[in-house]
Amino acid sequence: MFDDFYGLTARPFQLTPDPNFYFESATHRKALSYLGYGMAQSEGFIVITGEVGAGKSTLVAHLMQKIDRNQMTVGQVVTSNLDGDELVHIAAQSFGLEVEGHDKATALGAIENFLHEEAREGRRTMLVVDESQNLSVEALEELRMLSNFQLGSHPLLQVLLLGQPEFKQVLAEHSELEQLRQRVIAAHHLGSMEPGEIEPYIKHRLECVGWEGNPDFDQRVFAGLYEATDGIPRRVNQVVTRLLLLGAVEQRTRIDNAMLSSVLKEMQSDNTFPEAAPKPMQKLAPAPAPGPVKHMGAPQVAAAAPADLAGALAERDAQIVELQQAVVELSRKVEESGGSNVPAETVEKIATLEARLEEQERMVRHILTMLIEWVESGTPPRVAA
Repeated sequence: MFDDFYGLTARPFQLTPDPNFYFESATHRKALSYLGYGMAQSEGFIVITGEVGAGKSTLVAHLMQKIDRNQMTVGQVVTSNLDGDELVHIAAQSFGLEVEGHDKATALGAIENFLHEEAREGRRTMLVVDESQNLSVEALEELRMLSNFQLGSHPLLQVLLLGQPEFKQVLAEHSELEQLRQRVIAAHHLGSMEPGEIEPYIKHRLECVGWEGNPDFDQRVFAGLYEATDGIPRRVNQVVTRLLLLGAVEQRTRIDNAMLSSVLKEMQSDNTFPEAAPKPMQKLAPAPAPGPVKHMGAPQVAAAAPADLAGALAERDAQIVELQQAVVELSRKVEESGGSNVPAETVEKIATLEARLEEQERMVRHILTMLIEWVESGTPPRVAA
């Protein structure tokens, strides 16, 4: 993979949020200011919205690193389409509470007791709710009711809502959410990076993994990246990953504008990985949400031009990301269950996914080795097994 070719210690443009790569763009700096102000109020709701891939989750992960856990307890929820009762139970689980039975009253009682205990210990409590655009109005109202818990005149719970742009509209316009709107004490829409922030963003992430100038970048690449991605961090990550893959395949020490044009053209026509196409390429039909990992066997890769093989590498790279996310999610479920009463099929699925992940990694390295041999010897590559 390109990290080995360029001597990097890890993959710098992974798609999953990682606070260690946090880059403080102007819009992220402003968002942190609003978060700081809101958290200082110790009550109500803070709302952060932004496009998919704008960096909301990375921003919050960065914030969580800075929080003194002796002073604040944080529960985190990533929502699906939940009703009110389901949200209450998931909120309880996020604070590590085991609720007997499935009735809402028991869960609410457990949460209230927990909040009182935290307050008596001198700790504030925050609930972070990601993907809030998926919540029903009923679930949002349950969150408002949770924010009513008090110890005397002291509020016990503050809520941070993260969502896509449509959530901002729902919150502003829905007639049944007036009481919640009145409790929003700070809100910010996380925009895209500015054109001049693309270069420092890319170099920052590379430096986090030991980059020492190889590869170098033509200055025109940064302007082209902004035009292709609108400055959305995840889109930038997708394109630069493909650029570095192509650079490793062709053994380039400099990424130039011709390579960027080649990658963007490839991404536009890449039917096997349409979600990687940057925003300007909207003629492609939107990709459906990824489902369960299955039938992930490695496809056959015939002898082809370097650009075609680079596409195959990128496809395998995407599969590795999906497998990693699945393993992390399944492992989290096992941890939440305390390791007891874990279905045998769950344990077996984790083992299967880990084995597939290892196989995908081996195949990618095998293909890259063949390509380097081809460049050095001029002999066409063999068909990958």
